[in-house]
Amino acid sequence: MTTRPRLKLGSHLLPGLAAVALFVVMAAAFLSAQFPAPQGFGSGSITASIGYAIFDLSGPITSEYFLVAFEIMGVLLVAALVGAVMLAREEGGLGPLSGSGSRDVRADGAIETETESDH
Repeated sequence: MTTRPRLKLGSHLLPGLAAVALFVVMAAAFLSAQFPAPQGFGSGSITASIGYAIFDLSGPITSEYFLVAFEIMGVLLVAALVGAVMLAREEGGLGPLSGSGSRDVRADGAIETETESDH
């Protein structure tokens, strides 16, 4: 039978109030900000315009210098994701499902393998 969650007012109240206050401050800053009109890529090929912007060439649009940094950060984030997956793998295989027997989690939280359930 499921029970209703209970509100804990102990040590969780102060961080929760800080998160709500931070949200209010960020929402107020965002709603009061003045954004310029979007410029877009203008006429011509969007792919060519992105290529001109990446390599800082003179083309149909003015170059935006942050585009190279954006591409570099994208490559670094992919490398970090691959590294995290490699570190998360178990030593002998591809993860918890790569073993020879299946594993089940019992109601008390213990892990039961196929060989234990046969006994």
